[in-house]
Amino acid sequence: MEKKTNFTQKEIKPINGMGMLILITLGILAAIAMIVVGCINLGAVGIAMIIAGGLGTIILPLLYAGLRVVGPNEALVLTLFGNYHGTILKQGFYFVNPFSTYTNPTYTKEIAAAKAEAETQAKNGKFSLGSIKVSAKKTVSLKDNTLNNGVQKVNDVMGNPIIIGAVVIWKVVNPTNAVFNVEDYAEFLSIQTDSTIRNIARMYPYDSLNTEDHEHANEKTLRGSSQEIADNMKAELNNKVAFAGLEIEEVRITHLSYAEEIAAAMLRRQQAEAVISARAKIVDGAVSMVKMAIDKLGEEEVVFLDEERKAAMVSNLMVVLCSDKDTQPIVNSGSIY
Repeated sequence: MEKKTNFTQKEIKPINGMGMLILITLGILAAIAMIVVGCINLGAVGIAMIIAGGLGTIILPLLYAGLRVVGPNEALVLTLFGNYHGTILKQGFYFVNPFSTYTNPTYTKEIAAAKAEAETQAKNGKFSLGSIKVSAKKTVSLKDNTLNNGVQKVNDVMGNPIIIGAVVIWKVVNPTNAVFNVEDYAEFLSIQTDSTIRNIARMYPYDSLNTEDHEHANEKTLRGSSQEIADNMKAELNNKVAFAGLEIEEVRITHLSYAEEIAAAMLRRQQAEAVISARAKIVDGAVSMVKMAIDKLGEEEVVFLDEERKAAMVSNLMVVLCSDKDTQPIVNSGSIY
């Protein structure tokens, strides 16, 4: 397997752009003045001045191509004749080698897409080709970005299809690696995010099926441990995109549900578990109350019951305490025997 090459980021400190702008403009004016003076004073010196002035008016305007503007929280990655030239990391107005070119795959991709769309529309006769406007910049943004890839259907560890979605907060920390190590760092991050969400989600169950089982009491689930699982996604995603000069600041699960084909069945299962759990608590409470009542009657010698009468009393009390509806007791005003 071919070893990946990491580019060492080299920060360049270019010349102040405003000073160079003034010098270039003054140089052009001086070249024009030399041409005028040479035309007035024809001769060997005049011809030399005309040649020098002409070269100046041709060469000096080319230096305007070296003026670059870098905004706040932006970086400009430059190449010179196919080789990495350096990166400007500070905001400002600068002058660099006029033959150096910027490199930003996001901007290049958007320009190509806009040109293709414009050519298609021109062929259909909608409008003629003109200026193309794109929202991307030539510089690489170092600001925090939000990636929301929507939702995707995956299987949890038990094979149940679920719908899960996450939002990722990320930023570029090494613009040189972001530009040179991957074709398109934004698309690279999107694909790696989908892969990470799918890989992590299939390692955990959506919800614990055995809530009363002590063996599974501390089991992590997608629904119950969403923050811990999101942190695992962040760690794995950071490992995958660090090579591209990206840093993941936060991952949040924004959507989590069963897929439509099993949502109704899982809802019934959850309802059944809730009913069983409630019934179990009711029975436990009823048994404690019945035992307390029989023990209290025996300790205070209120009444003496044989085993058969105790069984009848337990039965009646359990019916009263565990019934869903109000019971209608029958009062016995005679002998209990």
